[in-house]
Amino acid sequence: MSTLVDLYPSRIAPSPSLSPRRDPVLHDPAGVETRGPLSRDALLEFERDGFVVLDDLFSPGEMAACLDELGALGRDEAVRASEEAITEPDSGALRSLFAVHRTSEIFADLAEDPRLVEVAHQVLASDVYIHQSRVNLKPALHGQPFFWHSDFETWHVEDGMPRMRAVSASVALTDNTEFNGPLMLVPGSHHSFVSCVGETPDDHYRSSLKRQEIGTPDPESLRTLVERGGIVAPKAKAGSVVLFGCNTMHASGVNLAPYPRSNAFFVYNSVENRVGEPFGPARPRPEFLASRSTITPLG
Repeated sequence: MSTLVDLYPSRIAPSPSLSPRRDPVLHDPAGVETRGPLSRDALLEFERDGFVVLDDLFSPGEMAACLDELGALGRDEAVRASEEAITEPDSGALRSLFAVHRTSEIFADLAEDPRLVEVAHQVLASDVYIHQSRVNLKPALHGQPFFWHSDFETWHVEDGMPRMRAVSASVALTDNTEFNGPLMLVPGSHHSFVSCVGETPDDHYRSSLKRQEIGTPDPESLRTLVERGGIVAPKAKAGSVVLFGCNTMHASGVNLAPYPRSNAFFVYNSVENRVGEPFGPARPRPEFLASRSTITPLG
């Protein structure tokens, strides 16, 4: 367990709680506007809501190449048998593929693309590295949900991420519509930390990546956040990006459309916010979920 002061204790107290965020959203508000591609309005939206949608950041051709690569990875038996490949608990269909930037040159290029990295630099006001990458797949008619959660709560407790100084870029490889289980976010939720209940089991990731139960918000805390900010499910065309903060509450539902939904996620963490010992379990999660030894500044 980490010896650092735990600014965001969770899974310790017998009852859940909501507490104010103790880190800035924009880490250099005075100079951030001049240091990257996001406009002042976009920065203010990100600071207020905890996310911003960047439309048409990538071309249809670029996304088609990524989908072709994803199809090839999904057919590769060695990839499907790896620990990085997470299957649905009921159907056995591929649910997520982690560390995809280490498996595929195409996804490595996407993760290191300046259009993403420069935005992360701008928001976090430091050099960044890839803390985690993955592709989430939702097959037509059968793609299963990802329950409400704050990524930071898990990264803090199970990985030892000390502060809220990381952002996720969700790149829409396919169109995200209201019908195919799009990303849902709670505007403004990033300003509050939900302390969850329940002791973290050993190797919790083996079950939580299929269906998360520990480290999810209690109904009352979630209701409070939604009453304050509502729920938004951005319609994102393929090639668009939803940039959201590490503490923004989010989820996605079942895909009941006859079209698949696939998104690539790249988590950019400040080099000044490297993970240490977990604040919860004694044993950290594997490298493919939280970069520890592979810290390569981008850009």
